Amino acid sequence: MYQEAIPDQPVIEAGRFILRPLRKSDAGLMTMYTSDKRVASGTRAIPHPLPPGASEQFIARILGKQGDEDVWAIDGSAQGSSELLGVVSLTRISETQSEVGFWLGAGFWNAGYASEAVQAIVDANPHGARTLLAEVFQDNPGSGRVVTNAGFEYLGDAESWSVARNASVPTWTYLRKMA
Repeated sequence: MYQEAIPDQPVIEAGRFILRPLRKSDAGLMTMYTSDKRVASGTRAIPHPLPPGASEQFIARILGKQGDEDVWAIDGSAQGSSELLGVVSLTRISETQSEVGFWLGAGFWNAGYASEAVQAIVDANPHGARTLLAEVFQDNPGSGRVVTNAGFEYLGDAESWSVARNASVPTWTYLRKMA
């Protein structure tokens, strides 16, 4: 069994929402959003179709602190929005580098939520990283704008595997040096 929330993960204020640790009760909305092929296809790791129990297993892994990834729920409930709009994550690559990742439910696209969430993670820098990396699929220029708006600079082209697409997808890689 796993705990309800991660006690040492900070809650981060972000204007229209907070970034808070995931909790078991996020599984239903997470499943609803990530079952959308458009959402899954914008990520490396979310499968499509989404297998039963995948969200619960993901949350259990995160709450059990299995791995080097911290994940925050983008929670707009205090402002009258959904208690889960999407997630933003930091994956520790080394002692000084972490990679930023994010996804939003499709109903929240093009409203600035992703930009605000990534900027809040950059400002808080909870891993104390000297360098943050981000990778976005080239067929999703909106995600590129999200990271460039947060001060990331283009580093180069690469490819990453997308589980939902069952294919290698061209990416743009970005870097942000922290103060």
